[in-house]
Amino acid sequence: MVSRKVRVINATGLHLKPAAYFCKEALLFKSLVTFSFGNTTANAKSVLSVLSACVKCGDEIEIVCDGPDEREALRSMCAAVENGLGEQVN
Repeated sequence: MVSRKVRVINATGLHLKPAAYFCKEALLFKSLVTFSFGNTTANAKSVLSVLSACVKCGDEIEIVCDGPDEREALRSMCAAVENGLGEQVN
């Protein structure tokens, strides 16, 4: 199991379109991909789970990957967040 904290930088946080982008990225991996924010742990492969975490711009989440491709998954998920989740970042 590997984990890393990352700050959400896109203006809308993990709203519908960025949440879908985040999930699509997580679905590329065999590993279990979750993230925690506050007292919530969300399944990164479920749009509803991601949306229910109510993550806003500037919030810090901890991404956790556990499985055969966990290191690659963690790198990819962190890069997706750091690059704005498919949205233009100012």
